[in-house]
Amino acid sequence: MTTRVIQRCRDLAAISDSDRSISRIYLSPAYLQGLQQTEEWMLQAGMETWIDAVGNVWGRYACKDPQAPTLILGSHLDTVPNAGMFDGILGVMVAIEAVDRLKEQAIELPFHIEVVGLGDEEGVRFDASMLGSRALIGKWEDELLELTDQNAKSLESALEACGLNPQDYASASRVNDNLLGFWEVHMEQGPVLEAEDIPISVVSAIAGARRFKVTIEGQAGHAGTVPMGLRQDALTAASEVVLMIEKTAQQNNNLLATVGHLKVFPSAVNVIPGWVEFTVDIRSDDDALRERVMNLIFHSSEAISMSRGVEIYWSEYHWAPAKQCAPRFRQIFEESIAQQKIHVRTLVSGAGHDAMTVAEITDIGMLFVRCRGGISHHPDEYVSAEDAEIAVNTLVLALEKLAESLQESGVESSKD
Repeated sequence: MTTRVIQRCRDLAAISDSDRSISRIYLSPAYLQGLQQTEEWMLQAGMETWIDAVGNVWGRYACKDPQAPTLILGSHLDTVPNAGMFDGILGVMVAIEAVDRLKEQAIELPFHIEVVGLGDEEGVRFDASMLGSRALIGKWEDELLELTDQNAKSLESALEACGLNPQDYASASRVNDNLLGFWEVHMEQGPVLEAEDIPISVVSAIAGARRFKVTIEGQAGHAGTVPMGLRQDALTAASEVVLMIEKTAQQNNNLLATVGHLKVFPSAVNVIPGWVEFTVDIRSDDDALRERVMNLIFHSSEAISMSRGVEIYWSEYHWAPAKQCAPRFRQIFEESIAQQKIHVRTLVSGAGHDAMTVAEITDIGMLFVRCRGGISHHPDEYVSAEDAEIAVNTLVLALEKLAESLQESGVESSKD
C-alpha cells in the first residue's frame, strides 16, 4: 500500500544535490527545486502559493471570513547530507494531504490554513539553524546575511542565487499576524512508538537544551616514569566526570545527558594525557529540573577535579528553553486519536523542531508518527503508508474539532 503522502516523500527524495544519496541543503539547487515541486502540490490542493524572502514555501487555504485567524501547519524541507526521506518532509506532505481532504469533502472552517515548508531547520550549511522559522518570529538581523558556508559563499549571495531578495527578509515575519497556532507533524526519530506498537502520539513538550565544552587541564608526563599516585591525568579525571554525568542523569527522570565528543592531548601511547576537552548536551522538558541537575554536575565535577589535582573549565555555547505544547491542542489531538480506536500516548520531544521557535509568537501543537527502529538522519528512515494515513486522518479530525470548539466559544487567536 502506498499513499500519496509516501509517494511524494519519495518524489522529493529523488530531488537531490548528490547522485548517491538524499541531500537538499538549504538554498542549494535541489532545495529550490524541492520548493517548486512542493508549491505545485499545494496548488493542486487548492491553495494560493508563494515563496517568501528567506526560502520558505507557503500555501494558503482561505476560509470565507477575511478577518479570521490563521492556523499554520508544516515542518521543514531541508535535509542533512546522506539523509532519509521523511525527517521534516513527512510533516509538510501530511499537511498538504489534509488540506486536499478538506477541499474534496467541502469542509468549511472558521479559520484560514497555511501550510509551510520551512528551510534550514537542520543548520547544516551556515553556522546557524532554524533560519526559516526564525524569520517567521522576526529574529533575523542584517548580520545573518554575512554568514558563510564551507565554500565561503555568504547567506546573502545564496539567497540571491535562488532569485530571492535578501534585504526583504523582514517580510517573512508573522509576528503581527492574527495567528491561531502552529501544528507540526513529525516522525518520532526514536524507538518508543514502535516498541509499544502505537502508530501516532501527542507531543507534550519540546525539551530545552544546554550545551557545554568542558576542558580539563592536568600535567602531561612520561608513561614509564611518573608513579600512579603522583599523576595529574586529565583523561582519567575526565572519565570520572563523564561517568558522574551519566549517573546523575540516570537518577533524574525526564532528563537526558550526553557526552558526544572528546579530544585528548597529546594523544600518544606513552604520554600521560595533560589536556582533555569534551562536550556535554543536557536536555529536559523541565527547565527548573535541568538547572538543578546542572548545578549538581558543576559542583561534583569541581570536587573530582580537586581530588585529582587538575583544573576544570565549563564554557556554554548553546542554550534553549523547553517549549510546552498548548493544552487545548493536546486535548484535540488526544480526542482525534482516541476516535480512531488508537491508544493515546504522550511523548516529550528530545529533539529540537521548528515548532519550538514558532512557540515564541503563537501556541504550538505536535504529533509524532512511528518510525522503524527509531532511525533518523540516515537513508534507512522509514514510515509506513498505513501510519502516514493515520497521521492525515488525525490531522483532519483535529482540524474539525478545532473548528467546532471555536464556533462554540468564539474564535481565539495568538497565544493563550
